[in-house]
Amino acid sequence: MRSVSRTTISSTRNMTKMSCQCPERRQLRWWERQQLERQGCRSSEWERVRITDGTDLSLVRCVRFCGDVSIGSLGSDGNVPDSGIENARICDCTIGDNVTIRNIGGALRGCRVGDRAIIENTARVEFEPAASCGLLTAVNVLDETGSRPVYIYPGLSAQVAWLSAHYPHWAEETLRPMLDERFDVCAVPPAIGADAVIRDCGPLVNVRVYDGVTIQGARSLKNGMVVNNAPRGRELAYIGSGVDAENFIVEDGVVDSGSLLRNCYVGQGVVVDKGFTAHDTLMFANTSLENGEACAVFAGPYTVSMHKSSLLIGCELSFMNAGSGTNQSNHMYKLGPVHWGIMQRGVKTASSSYVMWGAKIGAFSMIMGTHKNHPDTSDFPFSYIFGDEKGATTVVPGMMLRSCGLARDEKKWPVRDRRLKRRIPMHDRINFPVLNPVTVSAMASAMELIDSLIAKGPDDDLFIRHKGMKFRASSLDRAKKYYTLAIAHYLQTILNGEPFPEAADGCEAVKWVDVGGQTVTAADVEAAMRAESLADIEAVFTRAAEAFADREKAWIAATLREYWADRRGLMKEYSEQYLQLTADDRASYRRSLDEETAMLLS
Repeated sequence: MRSVSRTTISSTRNMTKMSCQCPERRQLRWWERQQLERQGCRSSEWERVRITDGTDLSLVRCVRFCGDVSIGSLGSDGNVPDSGIENARICDCTIGDNVTIRNIGGALRGCRVGDRAIIENTARVEFEPAASCGLLTAVNVLDETGSRPVYIYPGLSAQVAWLSAHYPHWAEETLRPMLDERFDVCAVPPAIGADAVIRDCGPLVNVRVYDGVTIQGARSLKNGMVVNNAPRGRELAYIGSGVDAENFIVEDGVVDSGSLLRNCYVGQGVVVDKGFTAHDTLMFANTSLENGEACAVFAGPYTVSMHKSSLLIGCELSFMNAGSGTNQSNHMYKLGPVHWGIMQRGVKTASSSYVMWGAKIGAFSMIMGTHKNHPDTSDFPFSYIFGDEKGATTVVPGMMLRSCGLARDEKKWPVRDRRLKRRIPMHDRINFPVLNPVTVSAMASAMELIDSLIAKGPDDDLFIRHKGMKFRASSLDRAKKYYTLAIAHYLQTILNGEPFPEAADGCEAVKWVDVGGQTVTAADVEAAMRAESLADIEAVFTRAAEAFADREKAWIAATLREYWADRRGLMKEYSEQYLQLTADDRASYRRSLDEETAMLLS
């Protein structure tokens, strides 16, 4: 079964929904006021403080009240034994039932606090009037100068963000009015949600915290949202110690251990940890970023960077793995940091690799060395890409198809989906297979290009040149073989013994596109851009996910049937050869590993 992760069309919780219910609340009686004063509480306008009959005032101590303050029941829930309000200044707030508010250095100001919420040992929690809380912040991805902004909001999918970054005029003229209609940035509820925990933190200013969110030890949070879509007990959203974030949305993701964010969206299942620094970066499903730095990056699903010395800048990625010392540059000191690039799905970078943007790297390729000639290797997926000390690029196409790691990656991605079992609406739609219409189309086109390059012949140094890249004739010959085996294996896997699909009348060979981790047709992209509402845009991609298997077979019938339909026996043989390549690679790797182990233990 080919794995496609699908999403439901479901936004995050209603932006205007409040976190707690407000039963009948009344003014203080004279003896209640005196009790509070004996317990160290103060107010210049006691008549503006309201409570319920279930408010145990013995749990309210050393509190300064300013403006209109309403307090729910305290001490009425045996499951919250430590509820109460102590050592705090509370200004213009509505407090839910059985909350715990203690040791607020500045003030708790201008918000609604949900039932059973905990806020303690925190510098201050304040909301300014009409604060946007990060809603529709412009994130300047790819081109760092801001020509391709993506406006962030709860429920942002990788697909809509991809459209925004690739078609900025459409985003400004069509999408932005839709967002303005759907979201009122001046009406974001200033709220700390029910069951939320804010503990041992620095200042939180204009930070909307959803139900069930935990913020533990954050250094400073300003103008943002921490969104939880999971039911109680399955929460994924978390902000940890030392985090410093401004102009952000974290949705069902984790930011921890001194990480720093500026103008960022952290999506579902994303983990940002161990001091990672990011600005103007979008991070989508199951991305893992630690230690290093990202700037103006579109980090599609399953982007991974774990090393301190790695810099990702001005690029689009997905299913990518960055080696230690990975480096890129988007600035030539002429017109500013206007350059950007694309690493198609599944690219890996070796230690200390360097790419000068703009460049476009083909899917599932391995980058090694230094590349300064702006290579476009997208015609040759699954390649080894070598750079020399002068920055010239040599491509060995198809070599990654031999790697046993591809099969391992394809199996591990669905299993490592952190969104699973959380019962949340999954915003990002993901196609997991390595061999899919996008990569197979690229291989089929590459085979035709290889024939023309071989016919052209090499230069005096025995290299064949194309678009600033160098090839050996022998490597092109070998690549054609590997591409043929991979296409045969793809067909064998899809058809799985079934008859070859018949080409329908009028069926044309459509173009496929990888849109933020989802494999769709170019017609789907056009349909999404014609849609008249945000929900309609998302619906286009949802329908594409649901229809993917049927469309894939129709595409096979239109493009690959003519050659392969009468070669079923050969197709099976080639598929077995492809599997043998990866089996041989795995066996060779294990032999080497055994030899290394024996050497180390000798």
